[in-house]
Amino acid sequence: MSKHHSTAMPSEGSTAVPGLVAGIDIGGTKIAAMLVDGSGRIVARGQVAAPARDGGSAMADAAAGLTRELLEEQDGVLLAAGVGAAGVIDHATGTVRAASATFVDWVGFPLAAELRERLGVPVAIENDVNAFLLGELSHGTATDSDVLGVMLGTGVGGALVLDGRLRHGPHGAAGEIGHTPGYSTVRCTCGQVGHLETLASGTSIGLRYGERTGEGGLSAHEVADRARSGDVDAIAVYEAAGRAVALACASAAGMLDLSSAVVGGGVSRAWDLLAPAIETALATDSPVSGVPLHIVPATLHTDAVALGAAAAARALVPAAPVREEPVVA
Repeated sequence: MSKHHSTAMPSEGSTAVPGLVAGIDIGGTKIAAMLVDGSGRIVARGQVAAPARDGGSAMADAAAGLTRELLEEQDGVLLAAGVGAAGVIDHATGTVRAASATFVDWVGFPLAAELRERLGVPVAIENDVNAFLLGELSHGTATDSDVLGVMLGTGVGGALVLDGRLRHGPHGAAGEIGHTPGYSTVRCTCGQVGHLETLASGTSIGLRYGERTGEGGLSAHEVADRARSGDVDAIAVYEAAGRAVALACASAAGMLDLSSAVVGGGVSRAWDLLAPAIETALATDSPVSGVPLHIVPATLHTDAVALGAAAAARALVPAAPVREEPVVA
């Protein structure tokens, strides 16, 4: 299994912070990990190929092995680990409830327990989109205590923070805006019709462009390049995506009294193409509260999930007791 990693060493004159947490991003093609100290500084990072076709145990071995290798390079102690994992996660048990066909023997895999056994520390497991939003809250764009997170990638995922706390919901699906209906007449990957994902995912942007032009097989990135070159069909596809994202965020804002949403994922790299339609839609479909809804692009990009996972891990570490100074008479 090939690995590439680089280490961010302390600057001259600084001392390494011994108490470290690990943030692990488990996807279908790669596993990325980082070690974060008590001040939120990344002290090491790395990645390996994800053995998704080899089963859950192989994935846990790869994630734990990478984390241990990074830890060996640091003069510190691992206090806890957090994971942002693809699929639907049972937050209470740390078990994978559902996942795409990319993953073999992933559904039902007790990921939290398996990583606890391998690493010997408490482990927090989050869906990757939840971890993305936690990352943006702890290190990136999101600053409000009430915020919606939207990930525009192969599909469309969502996450929700209310009163400063990540909401999972009774079934673990709070904030899942990608499969809300009413945005098109196109069949979604889930089998239903008209979901936000049919217009705003990277996969759908390529498909919608192909429907308009008869030229299939293009990625969202390639469609974006054509839009920037003046291709009217490519521009129209991104306009439809941006408007759909804005309306979905506005609906959530109206229901939950939100004033901000942060949008990440690969499609958000074409923010210059999405933003005009988002702004136009918000001008006519703003929340009834009268408070402006701010929809902004994520800033952490590929680091967001791992940083959010590290933030979840930090929450498992007991706060150090405050030592009272003796009273001098």
